Amino acid sequence: MKVLILSANDFEDTELLVPLYRLREAGHTVEVASLSRESIKGKHGYEVPVDKVFKDVVPGEYGLLLLPGGKAPAAIRDDQTVQQIARSFFADNKPVAAICHGPQILVSAGLLRGKRATCYQSVTPELKEAGAQYEDSEVVVDGQLVTSRQPEDLPAFDRELMRLIGH
Repeated sequence: MKVLILSANDFEDTELLVPLYRLREAGHTVEVASLSRESIKGKHGYEVPVDKVFKDVVPGEYGLLLLPGGKAPAAIRDDQTVQQIARSFFADNKPVAAICHGPQILVSAGLLRGKRATCYQSVTPELKEAGAQYEDSEVVVDGQLVTSRQPEDLPAFDRELMRLIGH
């Protein structure tokens, strides 16, 4: 399966890298899309190569969307192409995994109304305002949507993400 990660500079390093390597370990192809083709740098200094710019993404080529947290989601959440990519995954009932601030992209795309979800503590009011049913849990699964709160939740996040895609 091909997996798409949407991110930008100042991502939370572990929230991008841990799922990326876990998915690759399981044999999946993982591509990172961002605002430009330049490598993106995490909050803690890790650099990740970028495979595509947002406008070149064809959502139908991917089976899973991953939205890591940090400050990156706030930087890209209002990008119309990013929102359209997220909407496409929901419309096609494909798995979407968002951790920490990652759900901000789903809020901006109008995708969380009526969905059970969690997020980083400071994002909680936004989720509730968007109509999500907020749960303060390490991982929340609602159909094809997997959400988690913070880096410490990565073991549960990865476990449910892998379960959702059949591993």
